[in-house]
Amino acid sequence: MNMQPPSPLPTGPAQMQVAFDRRELSLILSVYGRMVASGEWRDYGISNLRDMAVFSIFRRSAEHPIYRVEKHPRLRQRQGMYSVVGMDGRILKRGPDLRAVLRVLERKLIRPVDPD
Repeated sequence: MNMQPPSPLPTGPAQMQVAFDRRELSLILSVYGRMVASGEWRDYGISNLRDMAVFSIFRRSAEHPIYRVEKHPRLRQRQGMYSVVGMDGRILKRGPDLRAVLRVLERKLIRPVDPD
C-alpha cells in the first residue's frame, strides 16, 4: 500500500488567487483617501481569495466592515465583476466598470450644507 502524506498546499489552478491590480487599487484608494480625510473611515483590509478579492472598509478597526468592494472575475460576462456591498449584505452597486461602481461611495462624501 502506497501512502503519501497529503500536500499542504494545493497545486495547479486551485492555488491561484484573485487580486486587485494596480489600477483597481489606485481607484479604490483614491475614494478611500478622500473619505479618511473627511473623517468618515479609519481602516481597511484586503483579502485575496480563490474566487474573489475583497477590499473591506471600516469606520473603526474593531468593527465589521461598513462597505466591501468585491471583485468576482467569474461574473465578468453576467452582472459585471465589481460590486459594492453594504454592512447589511445588500449589493449597493454592481457593474463591469470599477469607477462607475465606486460612485455609490463618493455620493456619501457629498453632504448638504446647513444654512446658518
